[in-house]
Amino acid sequence: MISKDQVLDAQSKWAEGVIKIGSLKESRLECESFANEFLDKRYAFELGPLLFKPTKCAEEQFRTTKLQALSYFIAGENKHCAEDKGFALEPWSNIRFQNLSFILEEDRAIAMGNYFFTSLEGVEVKVEYTFGYKLVDGSLKIDIHHSSLPFSPNSSS
Repeated sequence: MISKDQVLDAQSKWAEGVIKIGSLKESRLECESFANEFLDKRYAFELGPLLFKPTKCAEEQFRTTKLQALSYFIAGENKHCAEDKGFALEPWSNIRFQNLSFILEEDRAIAMGNYFFTSLEGVEVKVEYTFGYKLVDGSLKIDIHHSSLPFSPNSSS
């Protein structure tokens, strides 16, 4: 059975990885290398298509491949999706998870709640998330990643 502590550890490693990607943005080769390694360690691309709905995407709002995910995280000349700006390149100084709850099973876990991204200027952005994790060779890897900005009743849509 997957434990809550395993999920919390996976969340912590995900946050540390996103922060590190941003810290490497001035060295594109090192950034690309680390981002590729990060995606391999944290996401279950080897199991087939991923269900990934990034926060700030409108034209290509769903991503199922590693190239599409990499494009979202670091963009660049070879970005796969034209709208991508490199979410992880912000850079972020802190990311904290506020979990609503978990569903824990033998080889699958789901976590839902809010996570908060803090810019270098101290501005915090609240984002809603659902992550699905699969146990792969003893490690939790994300196979479902859905992020969205909270509903704003004052928006025009």
